[in-house]
Amino acid sequence: MSEIVERYGVTAYGPWLYWRDDIPKTRLEPLEAGMETPGGAVALYDGRGRMETPVWLPEQRTIVFADGLTERDGELLVWGSRAHETRALPALRAMLDLPFERVIISHGEPVHDRAAFERALELPPFSELE
Repeated sequence: MSEIVERYGVTAYGPWLYWRDDIPKTRLEPLEAGMETPGGAVALYDGRGRMETPVWLPEQRTIVFADGLTERDGELLVWGSRAHETRALPALRAMLDLPFERVIISHGEPVHDRAAFERALELPPFSELE
């Protein structure tokens, strides 16, 4: 990432908290729900409180998730959390107000459509412990 920042003179965005062994080499400006980047990406609230902020790309009609969603056996699923019913699902359902067509995730098959996202909200949460 530092090469891109240096080469193009851009600002990198990310979380404000890191694990001790996972500190980026490039300075990151904090990205929090409600912020809009210079390119028009809008940070969303996913209700999980883990600073894995999804981003809405209006021009591409796409929501991009770092985590929060995963795919298993062709099915898009919501990662389970302690606040699944009280915060995560309501926050994800609020995203249905956005006119998105695609969802991109980082775990599993990366590209899904809106219908897959809507189905994921009705399924039990995913847990790696299962």
